Amino acid sequence: MAARVEIYTRDFCGYCTRAKALLASKGVDVVEYRAGDDPDKRREMIQRASGTTYPQIFINGRHVGGSDDIHDLDRSGRLDPLLAQPAVA
Repeated sequence: MAARVEIYTRDFCGYCTRAKALLASKGVDVVEYRAGDDPDKRREMIQRASGTTYPQIFINGRHVGGSDDIHDLDRSGRLDPLLAQPAVA
């Protein structure tokens, strides 16, 4: 799997843990931004995702949503093709 995956998280977030576990089970290297501790990263997350809940996940710069969304993508068979795309810087 070669896509660039970014995830904005906060501490003690079960949804964040669940999303990261799914991505880890796929062998994905994730760039994690701990936005809950960093006001600048939180503003960046809100601007990029137009969302304030955690986590917010991006694959190759494309916002795919949060934990439920990424699990839905996986159940429908659409996550692996996204993760297999070449990384975009």
